[in-house]
Amino acid sequence: MIDKQHIIDRFISYVTIDTQSDPDSETTPSTQKQWDLANKLVEELKAIGLQDVSIDENAYIMATLPSNVNHNVPTIGFISHFDTSPDFTATNVKPKIIENYNGKDIVLNEAEDIVLSPDYFEDLLLYKGQTLITTDGTTLLGADDKAGICEIVSAMEYLIKHPEIKHGDIRIGFTPDEEIGRGAHKFDVEKFNADWAYTMDGSQIGELEYENFNAAGAKVIVKGKSVHPGYAKGKMVNSMYIATEFINSLPQLETPEHTEEYQGFFHLYGIKGDVERTELQYIIRDHDKGHFEARKEVMEKLANELNSQYGEEIIEITIKDQYYNMKEKVEPVIHIVDIAEEAMKALNIKPIIKAIRGGTDGSQLSFMGLPCPNIFAGGHNFHGRYEYVPVESMVKATEVICKIAELTAQKAATE
Repeated sequence: MIDKQHIIDRFISYVTIDTQSDPDSETTPSTQKQWDLANKLVEELKAIGLQDVSIDENAYIMATLPSNVNHNVPTIGFISHFDTSPDFTATNVKPKIIENYNGKDIVLNEAEDIVLSPDYFEDLLLYKGQTLITTDGTTLLGADDKAGICEIVSAMEYLIKHPEIKHGDIRIGFTPDEEIGRGAHKFDVEKFNADWAYTMDGSQIGELEYENFNAAGAKVIVKGKSVHPGYAKGKMVNSMYIATEFINSLPQLETPEHTEEYQGFFHLYGIKGDVERTELQYIIRDHDKGHFEARKEVMEKLANELNSQYGEEIIEITIKDQYYNMKEKVEPVIHIVDIAEEAMKALNIKPIIKAIRGGTDGSQLSFMGLPCPNIFAGGHNFHGRYEYVPVESMVKATEVICKIAELTAQKAATE
């Protein structure tokens, strides 16, 4: 049995260390404080008995649990990231433990009237009677993805203490800067040397994902001409008005707040400007590669049309691909998804196989030669003050890791 209190203590020791990443930094890791947890993890991995524990100059951590069988077994890996999102403060995280959750409102912060309510977050009702870890309403929690790290470390520790569970070589990896899209950028796949891996970075218990968005970022710069407003007739060109034209010319219902499941979108997430210059920041997302390319073309065509309308190059647009749908790389080795599904079923967990409306390190790693589906870590409401994680989900995720290792060895023995 996985020790529930041990999971709680380990998880809290991680989330109380601030590891927020910074998209405006060019270093790796993007913040110095990520080293605080990274160095702690290295010592912890050594202490529980893992081999080949290493941390490189960019804070990428790797370690090995050696095989305890005498037949050939594929080397599998488990990966999580230790940074937290820059979307919401992670300074001075104060977790709250709610035992035997009663299905009612949870007052996170009485002074500021911050309430985690099942009336708004219906998933809470899935966890009546369980132990929840929440925030105090003033920070995010960091279950994304310190729950995943906790589960991987706990699973390795359990396997070491229970040699009767047979497994092949297991590699683990912890990365910085996943939340700003760089978690896999400097990951040494050759050094990791696994046949396949799993990221422990999903949400609800049972999630198993091997499809994700194709993703691109777009920067739109609109140039205007600033003239004294009293004498501006026929001369001033207000870049903010033209930027508004651009915004309103994109499909208004193809935005995050109007889409779900396999529907793609254009998302305006940043805008700054004045008369002379306005800058728009977009992300473009679609699961279908053809639709993804079409979305990029729509934005470029719109910029060209507005330039023609105004008779000059008034809009510049730069689009850069960020990552692609890992389905293309995982489907040819779909047995690695089947093993994870079988592991869940063996533990009485109902698999929820669905596409990620986002991306993980696994999507980039899959295109780097390491097929890497994503498994639930248990948390909900990531990147904000309402984040929470059921402890029982973390326990189950830990058990799934152990079961995948066991099944992989069993299947290799019969082949």
